[in-house]
Amino acid sequence: MENGFDDIDQKIMQLLQRNARMSISQISKEVSMSQPSVKERMIKLEEKNIISGYTAEFNLRNLNRGTTTFILLKTEQCQEVVDFCENAKEVTDLYRISGEYNYLIKVQTASIEELAQFQDDLAKIGVSKSHISMKNILENRVLL
Repeated sequence: MENGFDDIDQKIMQLLQRNARMSISQISKEVSMSQPSVKERMIKLEEKNIISGYTAEFNLRNLNRGTTTFILLKTEQCQEVVDFCENAKEVTDLYRISGEYNYLIKVQTASIEELAQFQDDLAKIGVSKSHISMKNILENRVLL
């Protein structure tokens, strides 16, 4: 248990990662433990910040945000990038990366035209290179 959790904790985390709304009752059946024991383990995982939250996944295509684009950005205006991305509804993820480009931005737009407008706005901050996703093969993969 050097990483802060054991096999049962790992099974609980796998179940929650597949379905964050799974009831404690159902989890207890899956791991063959009492509900209070499962609840206690979940609380401990939360206190250790191993479980840092519970989320819902949305079908972005049905929300008119079905075009996924990855944008590499080269800039020296780091805080401006962060501020821009925090305020842009299209941005779902922002990473500081190494290499020729220093940021990777994941963007969800309704159309190529909306993406073009986003890129025009981003061009004021730095040089970018965009890669439009043709097909999502693995996304939100269960990690455990």
